[in-house]
Amino acid sequence: MTETRVDLLALSATSDDTFVLREDEFRLLYDRTSRSLWVYLYKLTRDAHASDDLLQETYYRFLRTPGTYEGEAHERNALYRIATNLVRDRRRRFQPVTVPLEDPAGARLTGATDAVHGVGERTDVRRALAQLRDRDQQLLWLAYAEGSSHEEIAASLGLRAGSVKTLLLRARQRLAALLPRQASRGGAR
Repeated sequence: MTETRVDLLALSATSDDTFVLREDEFRLLYDRTSRSLWVYLYKLTRDAHASDDLLQETYYRFLRTPGTYEGEAHERNALYRIATNLVRDRRRRFQPVTVPLEDPAGARLTGATDAVHGVGERTDVRRALAQLRDRDQQLLWLAYAEGSSHEEIAASLGLRAGSVKTLLLRARQRLAALLPRQASRGGAR
C-alpha cells in the first residue's frame, strides 16, 4: 500500500487545474480514509493486489471529479461510491476469483471479524459472507465494520436511504441462514 500512497501524492502535487484538493488537504483525507477503504476493497475482492490498484484508481477518480464536498462525511461517501462502482466494473470484466479463507500475509483486518472470537466461527462467518450477493456483503460491511449510517450507506452504494434498513435486515437474515446453528449458543461456553 506504500507504493500506492507515493503515486497518489505525486498525482495530487501536479499543477492540473482539475484537481479539487490541495496536496496538504489530500494528505489528510488519504490518511483518514485509505486504510478503511483498502480493507473494504479487500473484503469485496479478496485480492490484495487488486485492492491496491482499486484504491489508487478510487483516489484518482475522486481527484478528477469536479466539484466540492460539504464535509468529511460527503467526501467519504463519494470515495466509497467510487470504490463500489470500480469493484462492480471489475467483476463484470473478470470471472469471480476463488475466495481464500485467510487474510493476506501481514494484513491485520479490524472491525467485524475481530468481534468473532473462535477461529472456527470466523471461518464459518467468512464462508457465509462469501456466499452472499455482492450488495449484501457491501451493506453488511459498511454498516457493521465501518459503522456507516443508513444515509451514508445509501450515498455510498447509490441506494435510497429509506431502503437501506430493509436491505440490511434481509442481508442479516441471509447471513444468519448460512451460519451453522450451535447448541452452545443458549448456554455457557
